[in-house]
Amino acid sequence: MATIENVVVLGASPDRERYSNKAMQMLAGYGHRVIPVSPVYTAIDGKPVLPDLGAVDVPVDTLTLYLSPKRLLPIAGDIVRLRPKRVIFNPGTETPELQAALTAAGIAWEEACTLVMLRSGQF
Repeated sequence: MATIENVVVLGASPDRERYSNKAMQMLAGYGHRVIPVSPVYTAIDGKPVLPDLGAVDVPVDTLTLYLSPKRLLPIAGDIVRLRPKRVIFNPGTETPELQAALTAAGIAWEEACTLVMLRSGQF
């Protein structure tokens, strides 16, 4: 049995066609505790959505990113302060400045797809 993780989905969306929503569904299906974060929504599928990373009050095993680099850069400090065990840069979220900040802070990161990682047992 895989270890249950606290997984923050940054850029959560109620739109079932969005990859962030697909990731939330699949992560929950694999038994992980999903913590959606978005300043736009208060709930997705009846699950409360946190407005920002500062509202996360549990240790974070994985932070999976679904925001563009231009939206990630202003909150890079918040991401580092969250101190997740690892950060996944899903396709299109790659941000060299944030990756450098994570490396400097000793936070593991990788460029990968959360959905593929789950399906292939690499999560």
